[in-house]
Amino acid sequence: MSAWRHARSTTVRLAVAVSLSFLLGFALLGGSVYAAVSALLLRDAREAIVVDADGLRDVLADGGRAPLILAVRDRIARPDDPDALHALRIDGRVIASDIPAAATPARDGWHESREPDGTRLLVERRTLAPGVEIATGLRLRSESGFLALVARTSLAALAIAVLLGLAIGALISRWVARRLRALDATAARVTEGEIALRVPVDGTGDAFDRLAHRFNAMLDRIEALLAGVREATDHIAHDLRTPLGRLRTRLEQLRLQATVSPDALEPAIAEADQLLQASNALLRLARIEAQAPIEQAATLDLSALARDAMELYEPIAAERGITLAANAEVLRVRGDADQVFQLLVNLLDNAMKYAPPGTQVDLRVERTGEHACLTVADRGPGIPAAERERVFDRFHRIETDRGTPGSGLGLSLVRAIALRHRARIALADNGPGLRATVSFPLAAGE
Repeated sequence: MSAWRHARSTTVRLAVAVSLSFLLGFALLGGSVYAAVSALLLRDAREAIVVDADGLRDVLADGGRAPLILAVRDRIARPDDPDALHALRIDGRVIASDIPAAATPARDGWHESREPDGTRLLVERRTLAPGVEIATGLRLRSESGFLALVARTSLAALAIAVLLGLAIGALISRWVARRLRALDATAARVTEGEIALRVPVDGTGDAFDRLAHRFNAMLDRIEALLAGVREATDHIAHDLRTPLGRLRTRLEQLRLQATVSPDALEPAIAEADQLLQASNALLRLARIEAQAPIEQAATLDLSALARDAMELYEPIAAERGITLAANAEVLRVRGDADQVFQLLVNLLDNAMKYAPPGTQVDLRVERTGEHACLTVADRGPGIPAAERERVFDRFHRIETDRGTPGSGLGLSLVRAIALRHRARIALADNGPGLRATVSFPLAAGE
């Protein structure tokens, strides 16, 4: 069974395919050469026969039948070419002939036959004058010998081609197997847990090299996702441990009380709400990341969504003494309106959370090239440059924000929605504060 599986392997089939290709190529080449040489020799033989017959025709035209009879008999008795053949028939009677009867054409024209030893005979019969018929021909002994030599040479070349094809096929199959073994060995070790391992590349840029690069890129992505999962797990354990501990302590205290007032339950309910909020945010984030990128979604007015978000946060801003300012150009993009609105709300909520009283939060929608840029800027403490990439990770919060309410998933949701809409997101210093810009591709026709 093992030998049968090996015989059916891709590398063996590749070696056989290469060998068959060499065999077919040399067979076609040898057959073409043989046919071309055979046709050339046959044409030369026909030309020699025609020249011989034309000479006898001239003899008849110059001297009549008697000189023609003498010429034919002389050529039969003392031929210039031992393979030349002649026959003369006058008034239906054979005057002279060294051509076998079966080789003579029954009427004017060409006839090819073989002698008992296999020698080919080529004969032309023509009528020179009324009652005078001449047949001239050749034994194709040398031509047959040369063609036999060509055939033997072609067969020898074919045998060499088969051996060469087998050798080259074996080398190619071993090379392919070696490249695939490297990929298979890496995959096996990665399966066993060596996630940092990578397939070696040789820089040739061939199909195997490109496959190795793609395989390594896939492993890089998997490693990054696993690192994100580990980091998210650590943050979950860290961020949820405190509210869970407080919730359990309060419930223990309530259990010891004879009567429980509604006010005593409020802190426990708040802790439960915070946990539910984090859980719901995680579910939303997982659903968005599992969805395919936006391709043919309906178009939406980004400025209209921006105005709706501003109206939603105006009461909160007024309560906190913050001014909201909007400058929204009418631009249309393709996307999911609910998700884009969620993105806007998360950015505004983040800005409102950190903007000091008496400052202003700006919301702008403007065109930059082929993109609609949505910008939310505040005058808060901002985010250090070293943290601006990491704040998009799940549950990541900079140390100064550890005591503030929130799940640490707001900007993760923003990035997930932006990626699904093929948008770019960038955080920059607002001097002071933070400026978040999301660049959406404009809808066709904008």
